[in-house]
Amino acid sequence: MSLLSVRSLTKSFYALKAVNEVSFDIKEGEILGVIGPNGSGKTTLFNCISGITKPDSGEIIFNGKNICGKSIHAISKIGIRRTFQTIRLFKDMSVAENIYSGYYSTSKQNIFHALTHLGGYKRDEAEAWQAVKDIAKFFKIDKYLTARAGELAYGIQRKVEIARAMLAKPKLLILDEPAAGMNDQEKIELSAMIQDILSKGTTVLMIEHDMDMVMELCHRLIVLNQGVLLAEGLPAEIQENREVVEAYMGVDEDEL
Repeated sequence: MSLLSVRSLTKSFYALKAVNEVSFDIKEGEILGVIGPNGSGKTTLFNCISGITKPDSGEIIFNGKNICGKSIHAISKIGIRRTFQTIRLFKDMSVAENIYSGYYSTSKQNIFHALTHLGGYKRDEAEAWQAVKDIAKFFKIDKYLTARAGELAYGIQRKVEIARAMLAKPKLLILDEPAAGMNDQEKIELSAMIQDILSKGTTVLMIEHDMDMVMELCHRLIVLNQGVLLAEGLPAEIQENREVVEAYMGVDEDEL
């Protein structure tokens, strides 16, 4: 069953069609990779799905509902969370506080509850902080909960960012170049972490430029080039696709 269906999605910036009539599906419980040369429209596609950018036309069907053009908050609330190419943490706040900030869209409390601190508010707060501890333990970063996020190594910061996105138990997690800037060991740990995410009932949609990681980790791939869907299929099929190889200017076939 398709969790997300994108149909004829188009987004232009003046004369440039960053995403041009793109259609694809992602099934529940899979890791779908999005690859393509720089400037091929990958991040614009993710921005449209997550509500940062409003598409010009097309449909984005999530869990049976058209979410095309809805706000970031509305999309987050129905079960889509994402990370970005560059890590976006509150660097002067603790790891625990950073993870907790991912709870906002699922909280049942409002400003009245926050001011009065009634029983429901206290229970909600207790549940949220317990969830922070649980997700930190799941990602093996619980020993860093009291540390300032900005003082941690890059790979740990990336784990904190993903843990924050996972706090609300999203149905779909969108990762934009999660391995960027990581060393080989950190990439191995990241791959294992993404596989563990599937065990929590979360489907993964990701952009990644590390082809070794993509080919080993993803169940299926879609390839964008100049805003157009160039190819779709299993990693082995994409690896042998001549059009895909040619789209990566100067990249050897062995690297794909």
